[in-house]
Amino acid sequence: MARTRRRKSRKPGRLGTVVAGICLLVLSGALIGGLGYLYAKASSQTKLAKETLCPLDGPMAVNVFLIDTTDPISDTTLLDIKNRFQKTVSSIPVGGLLEIFGLTENPGELVKMFDGCNPGDGSSVDQWTNNPARRQRQWEEAFNKPLDKVSESIPNGQSGNQSPIMAAIQEIKLTVFDKFSKPGAAKQLIVASDMIEHTKLYSQYKSGVSYEAYLNSPANAKYRTTLDGVDVAIWYVDRAAKPFDGRDHLEFWAKWVVENRGNFLPSPRLEGMN
Repeated sequence: MARTRRRKSRKPGRLGTVVAGICLLVLSGALIGGLGYLYAKASSQTKLAKETLCPLDGPMAVNVFLIDTTDPISDTTLLDIKNRFQKTVSSIPVGGLLEIFGLTENPGELVKMFDGCNPGDGSSVDQWTNNPARRQRQWEEAFNKPLDKVSESIPNGQSGNQSPIMAAIQEIKLTVFDKFSKPGAAKQLIVASDMIEHTKLYSQYKSGVSYEAYLNSPANAKYRTTLDGVDVAIWYVDRAAKPFDGRDHLEFWAKWVVENRGNFLPSPRLEGMN
């Protein structure tokens, strides 16, 4: 009678163990790599200052509005200013600073109406590494709602004894543009005004828009302003009672900006006559 041979029980193959180990290592590496990526991305998110919501290393751009409140403006012109204001503000980049000032009759004295950076709304942050809902609330409460109020309350000025536009631009340059000197940050100034400079040192009501007359006045030395790297645009308020042509007046200011080493941007004449 033939003997039945016993089959030897097979032990798990070494190959399967090795493959399983490799898969486990790959999975662990992927998990660690993914967590590292999320951590690195979270760490790279721009940290914001609590009060202004500006990046801690400085704003990405600096935008300043100067609104002339020393003379009344017609409803038509005021509406044009508000429409342009809302459109311009909506284009400020995330991390860009916006400051808004009202001009007064006292040289160098400004009324601050707004000061803060655009933190970006909820769509500007990653849901995995940040809190979109919190960022949306920040944007609404600290940037969007206050600007809506500013737009609604852009003041219709009262007649003042002086209109010191040059002194105001000099003050903005020294206290805002010089304060934020982050390399590569764009700097823009928009002035909404009739641009009729009128002070004790120099008055365009008396001298007209002759640039030579300005150069020979004490205002040339006192209000000389270095505008390196600053883009300047004028939203020109037309007034019927002025002793010169509006085009000639804008040419005067274009020359003043360029002579002070700024970049003069195309500047619209606002709707309406004042």
